[in-house]
Order: sequence, then structure tokens, then C-alpha cells
Amino acid sequence: ENLALAASRGKSRTLAWGASVKENAEYKDKLAGLGLGLEDRLTSKVGLLSGGQRQALTLLMATLKKPDLLLLDEHTAALDPLTAKKVLDLTEKLVNEHNLTTLMITHNMKDAIRIGNRLIMMYNGKIIFDVEGEEKKKLSVELLHEKFRQAAGEEFSDDRAVLI
Repeated sequence: ENLALAASRGKSRTLAWGASVKENAEYKDKLAGLGLGLEDRLTSKVGLLSGGQRQALTLLMATLKKPDLLLLDEHTAALDPLTAKKVLDLTEKLVNEHNLTTLMITHNMKDAIRIGNRLIMMYNGKIIFDVEGEEKKKLSVELLHEKFRQAAGEEFSDDRAVLI
């Protein structure tokens, strides 16, 4: 039902059933592509899924209709490291598959360095560091700490910087 709602975004709605047999088969294939066993849980309530499964389902829903901009705000923050990696891998797969322009907000510096083609560090609503291309590939967490210290004039605190 959630996938059917996401797929009908922007269309006029009717009182017909949420998804046809053909659409259900398509959703099952898309869910199988996530590699999380969700294709066997089409009738499960979303609240019964794990956090990682819910995030993966949400990513799939957000990308069923190609958005102009995919916004990801700390989308792995509440997940354990292994599940967060799976969700990030899935994110990269979907973004690359659909060629999506994506804005990912994260406090995880390693992920900010590894993922995407541009990194912008902000402090108090101001951009304090903006890097892309080859220069971004050469970054380290230590260098980001130093850039923050230089710009903020104080010790780095993970919850005071936003990396996108």
C-alpha cells in the first residue's frame, strides 16, 4: 500500500484498490532488489519492520517517481553500523541508477568524505568549508576537524557541525 501511494504521487486518486496484481508483482521485484527479504513481507505492517528495512523501503518509495531533488536528512543516524552501511550502499545504488541529485545531511565524517561529489561543512548557518572533485578525495577526518577548528575557533563537537 505504501509503495502504491508513492507510485501514485502526482496522479489523481480514485477509490480503486491500492495496487493491481501487476503492480504488486513490480513492487515485489523492486523489493527483492533491496536484498533485505522485504519481497516476502508485502502484507506486513511497516511498524513491524526493522529500522533498516523501514529506511530501505522509504528510499525505494522516495525514488519510485524520480524526484528533482532527493533530500536525506541523517537517514542512517538511528541505525546500527552494519545496517547503516547497507542503507548507504542502497542509497548509492538508487542515486546512481536513477541519476538523482541528492542532498545528504550527516554528522558521520567518514560517510561525508566517501559518498558524493561535493562536501560542504556548515557552522552556525554559514558555510565554512566547501570542497569537491580530487580535493575531496584527498580529505581525512583529521583534516575536517582542523578545518572546523580554524573556522569555528573552538574545539570540534560532532553535534555542532553539519556535513552534506
